[in-house]
Amino acid sequence: MIMEFLFTILAALISIVALGLVSVIVFEAYRRSLNNAHVDAPAIFEDPKSLKQVPCPDIFDPAKKYLSLIIPAFNEEHRLPGALNETMNYLKKREAKDKSFSYEVLIVDDGSRDGTKRVAFDFVKKYGVDKVRAILLGKNHGKGEAIRKGMLHSRGELLLMLDADGATKVTDLEKLENQIHAVARKEHRGDSAACDTTFKISDIPIVAFGSRAHLEEKAIATRKWYRNFLMKGFHLVVLLTAGPGIRDTQCGFKMFTRSAARKLFTNIRLKRWCFDVELVFLCKWFRIPVLEVSVNWSEIPGSKNSNVEN
Repeated sequence: MIMEFLFTILAALISIVALGLVSVIVFEAYRRSLNNAHVDAPAIFEDPKSLKQVPCPDIFDPAKKYLSLIIPAFNEEHRLPGALNETMNYLKKREAKDKSFSYEVLIVDDGSRDGTKRVAFDFVKKYGVDKVRAILLGKNHGKGEAIRKGMLHSRGELLLMLDADGATKVTDLEKLENQIHAVARKEHRGDSAACDTTFKISDIPIVAFGSRAHLEEKAIATRKWYRNFLMKGFHLVVLLTAGPGIRDTQCGFKMFTRSAARKLFTNIRLKRWCFDVELVFLCKWFRIPVLEVSVNWSEIPGSKNSNVEN
């Protein structure tokens, strides 16, 4: 009887959350149809060498880099250095092999109270402000808002969001990148697009979600029953709000073409963990193709989200 009562309470709570989330997203979609403007104060970043404040680029500007990597960070002074070192080593090696490859790394400090800002500026000083930039939000707004800020002020043709803990290997970005290019070629005059000099990957809206869904079976076997129940409940919420199609919405490893990022991040409203679900909703709203690509993932000590599917 007690177990049945608990399941009833949990089911009721999940239904309430699902209904609330559906209402919020539908309301925001309606409000966007009336007023699509999203007003922001001008964003700036500081060059630690000259101490000059430099205006950030805008997502509506033409791309000046091939790849932008956006890393939201909140109180990550201990894990951020390792993730950044791995990321920069990969990017430098790729740049050395391919002279046409260009990149930038944007670290968005979401109001950290520890030494995250210092770590970020250490990397800016080491690699230069053209390759590594730090955007400071001043106070904590949430991961969704930190990523939105980074996306709106990046310079890449392709934009990758990735977590500060390095749970997903940065080399896996090539899996997402290759899938996006394959779909883009089909979208743009078939497979002949690769030979078309007018073809720009940044102009075709496509999104690739890194996915840990292939790890679900193992996670279910080792996870406590109530966490599995809550996970299934969250999947129900996602199904009701964003519809079917994406098994893992919460993986922090997602890639966007510049065109897709422009549409999505000028319209997204949720600022914290559920922003991933709104991204799926918006992709369907704007009819942007969404690819789900399996990536390697490992749990990092101190991770704020440690479930395979949060």
